[in-house]
Amino acid sequence: MTEKASNMKDLVTYQDGAIVSKEIIKKPTGTVTLFAFDRDQGLSEHTAPFDALVCILDGEAEIVISGEPHQLQAGEMIIMPGGKPHALRAVRRFKMMLVMVRS
Repeated sequence: MTEKASNMKDLVTYQDGAIVSKEIIKKPTGTVTLFAFDRDQGLSEHTAPFDALVCILDGEAEIVISGEPHQLQAGEMIIMPGGKPHALRAVRRFKMMLVMVRS
């Protein structure tokens, strides 16, 4: 993908009972990845060494950061600080853009 406008929601599709991802940018300084989570799919608690920005593109997600749950819907975003445990779960099918910034 270069120099072409795209609708982010259309670049990744839902699959029943699955999580789908598509890496858009991969550089030494960071990555941009699109995800589509089917309902009740998620990522178990884990940590990452770098800050991450999550932008919800469609649907509804619960993101737990250091034990604190956050309900996010399309158009909302949250920062997951590096080194803090976090988990994600699809309350409804949702799509997100994940921007990881390495320092």
